Amino acid sequence: MPTTRLFLVRHGETMANREYRYIGTSNDPLSTLGHTQAAQLAEALSIVPVAAVYSSPLQRTHDTAVPIAARHNLVVQQVDDLRECDFGTWEGLRRAEVIERSPVDAQRLREWEHNASIAPPGGESFEALQQRVCAVVERLVHVHPDHTIVLVSHVGPIKVLLSAALGAPLSSVFRIFLDPATISVVDWRDSAHAIVRLTNSHAHLGWDQARWM
Repeated sequence: MPTTRLFLVRHGETMANREYRYIGTSNDPLSTLGHTQAAQLAEALSIVPVAAVYSSPLQRTHDTAVPIAARHNLVVQQVDDLRECDFGTWEGLRRAEVIERSPVDAQRLREWEHNASIAPPGGESFEALQQRVCAVVERLVHVHPDHTIVLVSHVGPIKVLLSAALGAPLSSVFRIFLDPATISVVDWRDSAHAIVRLTNSHAHLGWDQARWM
């Protein structure tokens, strides 16, 4: 069975990322550091035989993808289903701010963190997110059998893909940390036959850029 290598790239830093806010579908631009990180990603991936570069339509992902594609003389192809999870009325807030907002929001947040079928108010559940992201990946791997492609996306879509590739429960997304502008690699035949090669690599950024250090 053909295998497609997926380089899963989280977009570069935005100002809201520094404050750990739920950005979701908001169209935040890259920060100055985010643009530097995009250039570092392009350099790191320049040695990879990339057949195509796809990104979510949001500005922060597209602007991260453009220099990567340019190094391979490719054009970024935008795919709507690679967009971030919709956090509904929580967008723009930090976790603590959601809890402080109201007892109802605090209870919903805690339930959301333990049940993948629950969505933020007016938003999207991780269960729905995984279904749409895995569906588009299945389509793309059929377009690029035995090739390497780059998917520039967001923390949510990359986490649910890693969860699917590992055969792990969706609750595992809360146990995976992904820095901005990092690279994860999955060899994908289908969700039942995938191998995770790399997670949250920031070697191209330097250890000092790891937010968990």
